[in-house]
Amino acid sequence: MIVRQFISWVRTAPASERAEATRALARAFIFSDLSDDDRAAAEGALLMLLDDVSPLVRQAMAQVFARAPMAPPAIVQALAVDQACVALPVLEYSPLLVDADLVDIVATGDSERQCAVARRVTLPTSVCAAIAEVGSAAAALELIENPYAELASFSWDRIVARHGHLAAIREAMLALDDLPAKTRHALVVKLSDTLARFVVARNWLSQDRAERMADEAMVRSTVNIASRSRGEEMRDLIRHLREAGLLTAGLILRALLSGNHELFEQALVVLSGLPESRVAALVDDGAENGVNALLSRAGLPQSTFPAFRAALAARGEIGFVGSVGGAVRLRRRMVERVLTTCETDPAASEPLLILLRRFATESAREEARLFCDELAEQGMYADEDDYTYEAIAA
Repeated sequence: MIVRQFISWVRTAPASERAEATRALARAFIFSDLSDDDRAAAEGALLMLLDDVSPLVRQAMAQVFARAPMAPPAIVQALAVDQACVALPVLEYSPLLVDADLVDIVATGDSERQCAVARRVTLPTSVCAAIAEVGSAAAALELIENPYAELASFSWDRIVARHGHLAAIREAMLALDDLPAKTRHALVVKLSDTLARFVVARNWLSQDRAERMADEAMVRSTVNIASRSRGEEMRDLIRHLREAGLLTAGLILRALLSGNHELFEQALVVLSGLPESRVAALVDDGAENGVNALLSRAGLPQSTFPAFRAALAARGEIGFVGSVGGAVRLRRRMVERVLTTCETDPAASEPLLILLRRFATESAREEARLFCDELAEQGMYADEDDYTYEAIAA
């Protein structure tokens, strides 16, 4: 009886009053102990109100049903495809929308709807993949910042491929501690390319100079990323580098000269196809014939063999810091030792010597910078001690 009176009244009531009455009816449907007949009548009235000309009415319904697991599924489905002001809370919160519904909404909806879906709690892999594949940059950013999103590695790769040129996307992804190493590297590649094109467009550097500097920065970043990777993640990164044509002799030599032996050995495993134990045995033995055979099997240029042999000979004499930085920075003593050896070796090529001289310059500058930082830090502590002494004396 009450529902029939409601239906009769709602036909002529103002929109704001219809909205409040609809909110009350929806709450009664969820929270009140209605009889089966009254529940069926209430559901029928609510279904009728989906055709109300005022979005205020449907908004009121959506606000009540958005988080309700007992809401009528047919009504939730209709609200989910309504205009944005009605649909967004349902898309973001409703537990009644299944994965297939969400994937379809992402594929056909605008950026606002995609963002609402991307903010959902416990977002499954399939929906994340849809957002990564066709979602807007804003939706991708929401997805990256959603701690409950279950992103597969291929979804990370698609986001990088589609939106990696955007600073906000890169910053959000690089801030994640558990970002896969190969994805982090792909972002570095995007950043290097973006910066190179920017400085060339501004006429700050020539094309060749910008590309060379970008490549050098990318190689340094690659070793940095690798220093934080272990096990299967390291192997995934190396396979990614190989597929991208970036697993070069220069990168592998930099890894060795930086003390990143895991990257060095795993790169040789991937390139040579030999078991890890065999590669480790040849590297540890350090015999010239064995090292040459390993490097040749890995497809590295023969002109680089003297540098690798010299580095392996020197690594037992020069210790490395057991920290992330210790496996990132070029070790100056080791670089200079290898450069000196190669300068007297007729088999060393001029491009190799040019590369080693660049390494020597970089390691010297890095060592000087660290030395100055230490001096400045010691000076700061000395100033604090002087201030404390003066305060006590006063």
